Amino acid sequence: MGVVWAAALPESGLFHPVERRSGVKDLSDRFSDVRSCGQGYLEVRLPDREFPALVLAFRGDHAVVHLMSDTERMFLLIGDGTVPSGAEVEVPIMDGLAVFTGGFVLDVSRAWELVHDFTQTQAAGSLGEWCEL
Repeated sequence: MGVVWAAALPESGLFHPVERRSGVKDLSDRFSDVRSCGQGYLEVRLPDREFPALVLAFRGDHAVVHLMSDTERMFLLIGDGTVPSGAEVEVPIMDGLAVFTGGFVLDVSRAWELVHDFTQTQAAGSLGEWCEL
């Protein structure tokens, strides 16, 4: 199955907003390369539509997943308990750092599994509980 994605460059860690269309393996390879740098940001959508789109932002072992359901609605995935709900975690959003409370933080491996599941099922609603922003 194909996907459309944009991701941070492994060399610099900076978000490269040019979308690529490829198989899931190429996306997975880019994620692995960026993950080895310790932090990153990627956007993923299906090739035949703009929405839904998922955003995975991570730093170290912590990640945050956003869902863009249309041009005006965005959601955050509820965290998996990796970090206490009152704690704060910084992850890169595009090229800056943003702070999220632990209630929205997931283990980075779990977050990647969910993004991968999205590429296979083409459904974001089944990935977990979402909180509208």
